[in-house]
Amino acid sequence: MTSFRDAIEAHDLDAMEALLADDVVFRSPVAYRPYPGKAITAAILRAVSEVFEDFHYVREIRDAGGRDEVLVFEASVDGLSLTGCDVLRYDDDGRIVDFMVMVRPLRAAEALSRRMAARFDDITAQAEAGHPGA
Repeated sequence: MTSFRDAIEAHDLDAMEALLADDVVFRSPVAYRPYPGKAITAAILRAVSEVFEDFHYVREIRDAGGRDEVLVFEASVDGLSLTGCDVLRYDDDGRIVDFMVMVRPLRAAEALSRRMAARFDDITAQAEAGHPGA
């Protein structure tokens, strides 16, 4: 099975989606409420892959049991550099059940929020249609 990092670095969004559990919960760095479900999580991740520029992982931290992983990344949004991390929790089948993203600094997080908000109607429609990549 491809790792989440490998899928993202290869721009293989279908492989990324295959790693999400049906009941995954996505916790955004810029939204108050979590987003439950594979369809909305995949749609959000597909959209953010288009919003981030020069995205690359710089560090990987994994617990000894392999259930928790933190992937530290760097990217830019609207010319603002940011550092962030994907905090992932896996189930017994190796699927991601909890996906939390954190980013800094605030100005870059605000730029990310604006860019994702502008796409959110499309993200929601794709998730509801069951075709996140459409």
